[in-house]
Amino acid sequence: MKGILGKKLGMTQVFTAEGNVIPVTVIEAGPNVVLQKKDAENDGYEAVQLGFSDKKEIRSNKPEAGHSKKANTAPKRYVREIRGIDLAAYEVGQEVKADVFAEGDFVDVTGISKGKGFAGVIKRWGQSRGPMAHGSRYHRRPGSMGSIQANRVPKGKRLPGHMGNETITIQGLEIIKVDVERNVLLVKGSVPGPKKGFLKIKETIKK
Repeated sequence: MKGILGKKLGMTQVFTAEGNVIPVTVIEAGPNVVLQKKDAENDGYEAVQLGFSDKKEIRSNKPEAGHSKKANTAPKRYVREIRGIDLAAYEVGQEVKADVFAEGDFVDVTGISKGKGFAGVIKRWGQSRGPMAHGSRYHRRPGSMGSIQANRVPKGKRLPGHMGNETITIQGLEIIKVDVERNVLLVKGSVPGPKKGFLKIKETIKK
């Protein structure tokens, strides 16, 4: 299993040799720093903890600063773990760059979707509106609540609420190009989150 952390820079397009257009997302992938190696003996599972994007020490607390000093690096804004990885291939303090992937690899990209604030059931769940005549007085409200008994809302009931700002993973995206000098990945299609949003890119689970 391979993985790296990165930042979404935006979208563009790439032309193939046949003249076809491929929409791609530009991801700044690295350099990452290995902050910690977790093994089954001490932690109960195996993983490599990566950190991306430096931040000032004054903006980090003492545990964060001490943790990063063990790897001889600055505190990081984005810290995540990659499981199912070969621990022998990594050392604490090692840099991981975009060349960990190659053109043609398939990856799963995880990010936080754009937050859209409080939304009604039509925008949030795609429900239909009621009649728009003046006499109906029922236009964009939720459906019948007769099935809710004793003021108990069943789990999963589709109601108005906070839309977006959720962790989302898009699977099976193809890497079109790897720019080693700039540490940039061009990934086919769209990925979750806004521009400058942090992402976790991992070798796809479903081959």
